[in-house]
Amino acid sequence: MNKLRFAMFGSGFWSRYQLAGWVETGGVECVAICDPIREKAEARGRDYGITTIYTDPEELFKKEKLDFVDIVSSIETHTQLTRMAAAHKLPVVCQKPLATTLEGAKEIVAFCQEAGVPLFVNENWRWQHAIRQFKHMLDEGRIGTPFRGRINFCNSYPVFDNQPTLKNLEQFILSDMGSHILDMARFLFGEAHSVYCQNRRIHTDIKGEDVSTVMMTMGEAHTTVICEMSFASRMENERFPETYAYVEGDKGFLELGPDFWIRETTDAGTLAKRYAPPNYPWANPDYAVVHSSIVNCQGNFVDALQGYGQAETTGADNLKTLQLIFDAYESMKTGQAITY
Repeated sequence: MNKLRFAMFGSGFWSRYQLAGWVETGGVECVAICDPIREKAEARGRDYGITTIYTDPEELFKKEKLDFVDIVSSIETHTQLTRMAAAHKLPVVCQKPLATTLEGAKEIVAFCQEAGVPLFVNENWRWQHAIRQFKHMLDEGRIGTPFRGRINFCNSYPVFDNQPTLKNLEQFILSDMGSHILDMARFLFGEAHSVYCQNRRIHTDIKGEDVSTVMMTMGEAHTTVICEMSFASRMENERFPETYAYVEGDKGFLELGPDFWIRETTDAGTLAKRYAPPNYPWANPDYAVVHSSIVNCQGNFVDALQGYGQAETTGADNLKTLQLIFDAYESMKTGQAITY
């Protein structure tokens, strides 16, 4: 089968890893890069042998024959670029979050649906190797019916040192990491029936929250799920950017702990196995677990575009995660749980 041709919009930090991920899938070819700063786009193109560069999106759409587009540009460009792609009947892969507001995200999903073009969101967290194995073991019923779960992303990583602009965000960790962690909760346990949230600001030189605790009831079993997120927690077992998960079932206990070890405890005892992420030479070793998950996520998009199954993280699906995030902020504001 011929490779799918695509253009990438944006040539910033994440474009490097997005392009590497697409190359690993083996089913696509990036034929052009578009960025308002030509020098940036040309530099990124040189890394991957891409010589066709644009600064004007409309010119690109007029001249290039494409099968889809990948939008890795800043969030304020998502609406315009997605609308342009939809007008040209091209499927869209878009970086998260879709928009700065729930209404804006709904608008993007709506005009893609009206145009009849697929919209995929590059929500790759759930595609981490250990998390996929954890989900498989839950679905097998090895610990019975889950009645309580906890997802933990808490560490002291100096995120503001690397990205000082984050200090000025009115909403921080819940809108940023929450998009990953609440999506992971949906992936593991099903849709939410209620959400309650408490946020804290521990760093005194920032505007938004750097600690968030979200409690939900989820899925057919109405499992109580607690999602803990923090960039202010100094802990013995922190291993940024790993995520831990703990699930209690009526027949046992399942744990995803440090260094990708999964432990399953039942009446038969405890079984332990390590599920390390794949190692790619282009991945930053400090972020290998995240970068490797890009490949699996994009491979899912390629399969869907070629007609082999359905994509998981579509625009419509991502709206459910965004709804939880905005409702969590509303819960924090009112002090009340929100039910569905």
